[in-house]
Amino acid sequence: MSAVQTSEDVSDLFVIGGGINGCGIARDAAGRGLSVVLAEMDDLAQATSSSSTKLFHGGLRYLEYFEFRLVREALIERETLLRAMPHISWPMRFVLPYHPSMRFESDTPTSKLLGTVMPWMKGRRPAWLIRLGLFMYDHLGGRKILPGTRTLDLRRDPAGGPLDPKFETAYEYSDCWIEDSRLVVLNARDAEARGARIMTRTKVLHATREGDLWAVEVEDRETSARRTHLARMLVNAGGPWVGKLLKGAIDVETREGVRLVRGSHIVTERLYDHDKCYFFQGTDGRIIFAIPYETDFTLIGTTDADHPDPSEPAVCTPEEQEYLCRFASRYFEREVTRDDIVWTYSGVRPLYDDGASSATAATRDYTLKVDAEGGAPVLNVFGGKITTYRRLAESAMEKIAPYFETTKGRWTAGVALPGGDFPVDGVEALIEGLEADYPFLDRRWARRLVRAYGTEARSILGKAKSAQDLGRDFGATLTEAEVAWLVEKEYARSADDVLWRRSKLGLRLTGDQAAALEDWMQGERAARHG
Repeated sequence: MSAVQTSEDVSDLFVIGGGINGCGIARDAAGRGLSVVLAEMDDLAQATSSSSTKLFHGGLRYLEYFEFRLVREALIERETLLRAMPHISWPMRFVLPYHPSMRFESDTPTSKLLGTVMPWMKGRRPAWLIRLGLFMYDHLGGRKILPGTRTLDLRRDPAGGPLDPKFETAYEYSDCWIEDSRLVVLNARDAEARGARIMTRTKVLHATREGDLWAVEVEDRETSARRTHLARMLVNAGGPWVGKLLKGAIDVETREGVRLVRGSHIVTERLYDHDKCYFFQGTDGRIIFAIPYETDFTLIGTTDADHPDPSEPAVCTPEEQEYLCRFASRYFEREVTRDDIVWTYSGVRPLYDDGASSATAATRDYTLKVDAEGGAPVLNVFGGKITTYRRLAESAMEKIAPYFETTKGRWTAGVALPGGDFPVDGVEALIEGLEADYPFLDRRWARRLVRAYGTEARSILGKAKSAQDLGRDFGATLTEAEVAWLVEKEYARSADDVLWRRSKLGLRLTGDQAAALEDWMQGERAARHG
């Protein structure tokens, strides 16, 4: 075992966790002039932050739990975030089919109230209630960019084509897509550009208070080298691991923790031809989405099952696959079966548990707790949603501010992430510009690059006059020039980093192609460090 070295520098913040909350806090703090070190034990967005349903949304279903503050904050954030990252986020229209015979098993406050006041409505969400919810959804967040709700006649609208003919009416509303794992990486890059140090494949072994400082011992998981970092404040943004860190690596006693809930998704061959999404209500009171995905596929999810331990791999079980297929088949005219599935993924959501009461819908909001007893402070981040990550970071800075002198206040609203410095409606112009200046690109290739890198796509293409100028072709338009960019700029170390988190090209490359990419990356890495 290598000797443990101690850093001579003392940082203001040491952030544990390279998911969206950790990277969002690191970016905000670095932008306010604080010195920041972030450690992630695997790849950025390795777990929950790359396993979402890929939506910036207000949480329409949370209205049934009277979560008005959470919904309002999320609705406001949708448009704030759209302006800052128009390359990796864009508006989508959601179709909610309705049939008056639909009944649900639901124990939400709204359902209980309906069952008490109007017992004949027990198990139903009447049309007027859905319209009321969508009216609130349209107006709670001060919507400016996104179009409002409208009613569809599914007998005439193309959205009715793939559905069971019994559905004749639907309500169409707006939410937004987000490339979740790219969002995390771009926040990390922007944090680093503002002075933060981002360390991936770096596990926090132990953190102890030494007077007014934290001594944080970490291990490089690739070299096994150990090092101790000193920091004035610790930020525990471990996501599903936040509770385990509190009880293990961090020397702090608390009864607070998280309830872990696994959400699983399936990806099928494309089930319909239009570009709208579906919002399906289940007889068990749950909902799922069916969303156009990566041009040729349909994403369906999510489930909601307790998960025992964050160290246990999150896997979409055969039972969950069957559940999602049956759920979708109640709405689509054609039956969806497991034979249609081309890929599955699962993520674990940490829901705040105060240790005194059972988890409820309210725990889906985030909770921030500072513990300063016994010396240097630690901020523990419980829960959160990807839509409100920026607001969570601002709230975290409010908790952090009393311990530091900073001259800058809130600054992230509307500030573009790398590659997002163009108008919300400017994607098509960027694509056309790439096609004009790089004639060897076809429309699909140009669109993929813009949707991943925005204005930085030109930095990857450089002075190339042909596809051959971009180096080795790994398949599915993934070139050596792009992989080199991901390694040098975006912390990618393995083929999985490239194929499943920096992109979803893993859906298109063969096993042999993925193995060849891994061999190339490891060979290049060995050459650089040889």
